[in-house]
Amino acid sequence: EVQLVESGGRLVQAGGSLRLSCAASGFTFDRYAIGWFRQAPGKEREVVSCISAGNTSIYYADAVKGRFTISTDNAKNTVYLEMTSLKPENTAVYYCAAQNWVVSGCALILVNEYRNWGQGTQVTVSS
Repeated sequence: EVQLVESGGRLVQAGGSLRLSCAASGFTFDRYAIGWFRQAPGKEREVVSCISAGNTSIYYADAVKGRFTISTDNAKNTVYLEMTSLKPENTAVYYCAAQNWVVSGCALILVNEYRNWGQGTQVTVSS
């Protein structure tokens, strides 16, 4: 059974940094793409970043390029999202998701094609 558990979200001031963690079990990173998503109140869930199966490619949304970094620790079965220079508009619930996907890079996976989701972690950036 695929399980994903996010952690690391909290209240932080604008300009600050956070590292989110996604502890994964039930699958291996060489067959699954992993994505970080966020959903702000009243808005649709959107992709923030993703890493393809086998770490073959990485995608970042334009809004976070240069500020956020996705990485994996295969030994710990954990995916991280390092967030720097945070802005109030980054306030949202952040989710990690995983999908068995080796046919293409993760940038081509639609949000609704991910079948496995964590419960989310709240990130609040104060101005």
